[in-house]
Amino acid sequence: MTTRIRRFGLGIGAVVMAAAMAAAVQASTQNTAGGRGPFMGRGAGFGHMRMLAGKLGLSDTQKDQIKTILQSHRDEWKTLGTRAAAARRAVNAAVSADTIDENAIRQANAALAAVEGDMAVARAHVRAEVFQVLTPDQQAQAKQLQAQVKQRRGQRFGQSR
Repeated sequence: MTTRIRRFGLGIGAVVMAAAMAAAVQASTQNTAGGRGPFMGRGAGFGHMRMLAGKLGLSDTQKDQIKTILQSHRDEWKTLGTRAAAARRAVNAAVSADTIDENAIRQANAALAAVEGDMAVARAHVRAEVFQVLTPDQQAQAKQLQAQVKQRRGQRFGQSR
């Protein structure tokens, strides 16, 4: 179970990195007058995206390309999110049932694992598309930033990797 959570967290981290680049593009073109930014409130978890885009030194063209990439996957991510939420509810329902039904729990977990697999494939596609937009130096820098995030996350959770 811990491996699954760690793998899921790392996958989410990769998606966040790809989304960070795209959101930074959008953020850099919005809210120049001050006030509430596009990442305030419900989307507050994406506040670090501007910093990432700044560190990679994305050009306006790159920002536009990444924004287009992320928008092209918006419906796919919405569908995957809906499927994942339903699968998690099914797992919780099976585990919380008055009578233990191991088959139902295993089936619900298998369905959740399938959705998580689909999400991992989707993350890989988005990452590959975004990396095609980056220069080799930016790709290396993005990989380095990902490694730093992974290392900090490992330290936070007491892991040696």
